[in-house]
Amino acid sequence: MAWLRLIRWPNLLIIALTQFAAWWCVIWPSHKPEVLSPLNFLLLCLSTVLIAAGGYIINDYFDIRIDVINKPDKVILERDIPRRLAIIVHSVLNVLAIVIASLVALPAGHPEWLLLQVLCSFMLWRYSTAWKRQFVIGNLIVALMTALTVLVLIVYEPALCRLLSAPALMYRSKFFWIINPVYILSGFAFFAFTLTWMREIVKDMEDFKGDAAEGCVTMPIKWGLLRSSRFVQMLAVITLLVLAYSSYRIWSLDLHDLDLVLYINIVMIPALLIWMFRLPRKATMRHYHQSSRQLKLIMVLGVIALLVYHY
Repeated sequence: MAWLRLIRWPNLLIIALTQFAAWWCVIWPSHKPEVLSPLNFLLLCLSTVLIAAGGYIINDYFDIRIDVINKPDKVILERDIPRRLAIIVHSVLNVLAIVIASLVALPAGHPEWLLLQVLCSFMLWRYSTAWKRQFVIGNLIVALMTALTVLVLIVYEPALCRLLSAPALMYRSKFFWIINPVYILSGFAFFAFTLTWMREIVKDMEDFKGDAAEGCVTMPIKWGLLRSSRFVQMLAVITLLVLAYSSYRIWSLDLHDLDLVLYINIVMIPALLIWMFRLPRKATMRHYHQSSRQLKLIMVLGVIALLVYHY
């Protein structure tokens, strides 16, 4: 159980479900995959999950002193798992992830694709050792990693890469017109990027005391809690505007996706709007912890949007 808590298994499950939803709801039905067959997709998904698990381990490895202050009852390393063993498992997971990804990239004749897994492993290690304690950059790195969970599917599927050059929003699949799947995946990646950036800032607001004690220069420490809340609200407004514009474009194209338009406007936009106004009401660790969990639920609503789009 200690290992499952260390690698944040619920988060890994969300990552896997997100990739599966993107593949099953967008890639598989819209265009016959040339590389991402069911088996290859499962291998790529497993590689992504292993890299994420390694990232969580290395993050806790370098955050023990901060976690002792912020979350003393949730510290796992040294208490349940030796730090030396943790760093070994982290290395094994990353190597295994690259090997598994090579089973997809090498037969496809694109070994350069593996640079993406290597880059992600390096960035997660660098984030844990330095970037996390710096202003803004740490939050941006985690947000980028989340977006890459979806964008990696475009990189590993040549059929989608060719659609990147198609300027049209609509794409003809078999006997009917659909939204260009690259636009769908890119829009979803943007949604994941902005919400993750917002959530990372809120988590820094929750961990204010421990980060300050360790000399971190996070946004809440440098700007203060209120100003950081306003910045998060600004990101929320940008996300809301993109969602509203996207739903308008889908409706104006008359692609018979009324269910998706209604879902965005009745479920996603109100949920994010309510969350945005509730954020600055209190300045307690408990409130920020709840806000972080609520934002994760809104991210799950985004995954459900892919199911609505498909069905």
